[in-house]
Amino acid sequence: MSHRQRLKILSFLLCLPMSTVCAAELTISAAASLGEAFTEIAERFEAAHPGHEIRLNIGGSGALLQQIRAGAPVDVFAAADSETMDRAAADGLVDARQRHDIAGNALVVAVPADTQAIPASLTALAEPTVRRIAIGQPDAVPAGRYAREALQTARLWEALAPRLVPAQNVRQALDYVARGEVDAAFVYATDLPLQPGRVKLAFTVRVKTPIRYPIAPVADSREPGAARAFVEFVRSAEGQAILRRHGFLPP
Repeated sequence: MSHRQRLKILSFLLCLPMSTVCAAELTISAAASLGEAFTEIAERFEAAHPGHEIRLNIGGSGALLQQIRAGAPVDVFAAADSETMDRAAADGLVDARQRHDIAGNALVVAVPADTQAIPASLTALAEPTVRRIAIGQPDAVPAGRYAREALQTARLWEALAPRLVPAQNVRQALDYVARGEVDAAFVYATDLPLQPGRVKLAFTVRVKTPIRYPIAPVADSREPGAARAFVEFVRSAEGQAILRRHGFLPP
């Protein structure tokens, strides 16, 4: 065994998840819709692991993947869909052996709170009263990809395309409808409580692909032991309880 190998093993032993000997700074890149839940999870993880510091990088799943691909110093990646994580795994950017689904969600259409004529279905979005519809950019934002799939299944994608207003992430779509800049928006059910009195539910969208949130340590993590510990904390009873409180469904 080489000297470098012995040092690597010693470092791993010192940084086991239950150890407080080795402090770690972790950067967690998480989908925008996980923002509030992961803020609470990060605080609880730090309390359970003294000396560890969590830095959250919140954004659209596609943009976060591009950052990791470009070499951003990220330790854990949590996406809002399986497709994005599949791409990360195919490129060897995450540890696929430590990949797990941690939550589910529902896609909904939200409208401004003062809207009187509330659309009750995807077909109703084609009515003249619905002129602008916010949607996450489907090529980069999972919520937009789920919405596109639903509209294509309903044979409405091409008809509604001129009315669609692209958003960089699902929270931007929510902001657009909360400010009344659009007549409707595709968002997650967990987003609605974030704008009380400004938005309301129009209807829940039926999607073919189940909405799942996968998480995995990044392959080039500088703190692989701590990264695995964070993933396990999210999967633990405490982490799952936090996700449920924020409205997420079981994985």
